[in-house]
Amino acid sequence: MKRALLILLTGILVSILAGFATLSAQQTINPEEEYARIRTMAFGGDYSGAVDAARKLLNQYPSYGDVRILLGRVLAWQKKYTEAAAVIDTLLKTEPTNADALSARKDISLWSKESTPVATDIRAGYYFDYFKDPYYRFWQVFSAGAGHRFSFGPAAAYINVGNLAAHDSFPGVTEYQFEAEAYPRLSASNYAFLSYAFSPGSYFPKHRGALEIWQILPKGFAVSAGLNYYYFNRSLYIGVVSVEKYIKKFWMSGRCYIFFKDQGPTTSFYINARRYFNDVNYLQLTLGTGSAPDEPFDIQEDIMRLKANSARIIYNTRLAPKLMLRIGAGYSREEFQESLLRNRFEGSIMLTYALKMK
Repeated sequence: MKRALLILLTGILVSILAGFATLSAQQTINPEEEYARIRTMAFGGDYSGAVDAARKLLNQYPSYGDVRILLGRVLAWQKKYTEAAAVIDTLLKTEPTNADALSARKDISLWSKESTPVATDIRAGYYFDYFKDPYYRFWQVFSAGAGHRFSFGPAAAYINVGNLAAHDSFPGVTEYQFEAEAYPRLSASNYAFLSYAFSPGSYFPKHRGALEIWQILPKGFAVSAGLNYYYFNRSLYIGVVSVEKYIKKFWMSGRCYIFFKDQGPTTSFYINARRYFNDVNYLQLTLGTGSAPDEPFDIQEDIMRLKANSARIIYNTRLAPKLMLRIGAGYSREEFQESLLRNRFEGSIMLTYALKMK
């Protein structure tokens, strides 16, 4: 009898301690850091994991509206429209004027009417780069392509048409570049960026390749490392390492580029700050300094520059349920020869139209 009572009391004590441990673990979860982790999972393509984690977070914080909106969108991406609408409607009952929730509810309603709601799109863009010292140069790139979200992650292909404007005795030149890129998901906490471009011309690099791998860390952090390759009349390499973090509605990133020159490596540093207004609309500011370029449409003058201090601003927004716009502008104060500086301006615009919705 005493032995049975002892076993019973021990079982009760273990259950109580386990309950306290579970409660303590729940209380130590930072909801904003967990939301950032779930968001990263969702945009990385791990929909099932994101849904499970979002439900657990909502069980602890039922009034966390951003999580509920994200959960609704991810369910809709999985074609579970009725369930997705119910999740958003629950939030609208208590917050009927929540703009993000209303936008999500509208999107879900539109997506549910699509016959094959898969992420497939067409894209068109324009980029220019201009300076006038020590000579005039107006470089333009017109881009057209398509993207699709495969089972391994999103991928896209482009045809880029570069034009160097005529000036004085220079007749101008037009050439082509063919480009492909992908963001394959390696695991629940790793993904990569792969890119390759080829051009038969002489202003674009003949070959351009890139590989970068990200590791997602706890508390909204991620780190990455990669290598960029260029071939003009010889091979050039630029390494990159980065660290990034989600903080509430902000995404912050610091990137270091290492340019392996013949006379020794030089570095560039870029800081990115992005403010999200909802899942897709954001404003981003980039500040950089150093000798290595960070933009993909490089021509040989970019590789050979000595140093530049630059600022760039980008705005990304949804114009319509199927139409996205990204527009940007930048300025650089660039040292093109020893102690000789010039002003350099750039701008870009990209339109993405969804043929098949998520």
